[in-house]
Amino acid sequence: MAMNTIIIDDERPARDELLYLLKGFPDVEVVALGKNGLEAVSLIKEHDPDLVFLDVEMPGLDGFGVIKKLFERKMRVPHIVFATAYEHYAVHAFDVNAVDYVLKPFDKSRIAKAIQRVKKFNDADSSPVDRLEALVGQLGSEAPKPQLAPVKLLLKAQSRMLLIDADDMIYASIQDGSITIYGRDMEGVSNYRTIDELMETLDPNVFWRPHRSYLVNINHIKEVVPWFKSSFMLKMNDKRASEIPVSRNQTKRLRELLKL
Repeated sequence: MAMNTIIIDDERPARDELLYLLKGFPDVEVVALGKNGLEAVSLIKEHDPDLVFLDVEMPGLDGFGVIKKLFERKMRVPHIVFATAYEHYAVHAFDVNAVDYVLKPFDKSRIAKAIQRVKKFNDADSSPVDRLEALVGQLGSEAPKPQLAPVKLLLKAQSRMLLIDADDMIYASIQDGSITIYGRDMEGVSNYRTIDELMETLDPNVFWRPHRSYLVNINHIKEVVPWFKSSFMLKMNDKRASEIPVSRNQTKRLRELLKL
């Protein structure tokens, strides 16, 4: 029988790529896709899958947080194959604890190897619970964090090129393919081409995308303003008290971030 499988990744291109590759394996049937850790917990509860391809680096509840939630809720833990863009990210811990991982961008032969490892565990009737508990414990104390760079962001303002500390960025917006970064005392056009590209350089615990056109530093949110149809506006602490819309699909995340 094919293994019921769930894909969890906060980047749509990664989800689509992995879904496409897994279609080439008749012993794998993808039953659901999710884009964050909270969806992962919900989908695992709903589908009780045999296998989950789980992104490690997700804003909010990351891959390891998902595993902890499963333990806390006493849910059955499926076989987990972690996905990561960082080759140095606890690779030793994955191997020692017999939990597999695949690197981004995905390689079909490496995915085939991961599936074979999972099938061997199934044939041996080996539970992943003990291995995952050991992994989570080890990662909590030993796992190196990926380096987040750059520390400073380059802004172009008229004929000047300015530098701003990432922590001093209040928010960024994109319009007509151009990203503008706003700080307390300066603003300018960024050399990044997309919001996604900018997000990759910043701390996901601090920077959040409430709307597809905006990226905000949650430490610079001054006020949360109720808006139409149970939505919200964010009032930032820049000089203009800029208002940033929160899209409907990010309202739940807002409540989590600010404990609303």
